[in-house]
Amino acid sequence: MDLEATTEARRELGPAHEDELIGGFLDRLDRRLEQREREGTQEIQRRRAHQKQMIVGAMGISIPLLAIAAVFAGLAGVIVVCATLAVIAVAVSRGS
Repeated sequence: MDLEATTEARRELGPAHEDELIGGFLDRLDRRLEQREREGTQEIQRRRAHQKQMIVGAMGISIPLLAIAAVFAGLAGVIVVCATLAVIAVAVSRGS
C-alpha cells in the first residue's frame, strides 16, 4: 500500500523528488519493523512472566501436597506429586 502510494507520487512529482519519496518510504518501513519487534519482545516477556507465575504456583502447592502424600501414601505418593509437578512444568513451558 505504501509502496504503491510512493510509486504513484513519484510518477506525479517526477524523478526530482525520488530521494525524498524513497527516504520517506524507508523511514515508514523502519518504524513498522521496530513496532513489530517491540510487540514481539513484549509478547515474549508476557509469556515468561506467565511461565514464572505458573511454576512458582506449582512449587507453592507442592509443599503441602508432598507432606500429605508422604504421610498418607508414602514414597509412591511423593513420586506421583513430583511427576505431576514435572508434567505441569513441561506443559507450561511448551504451551506458552
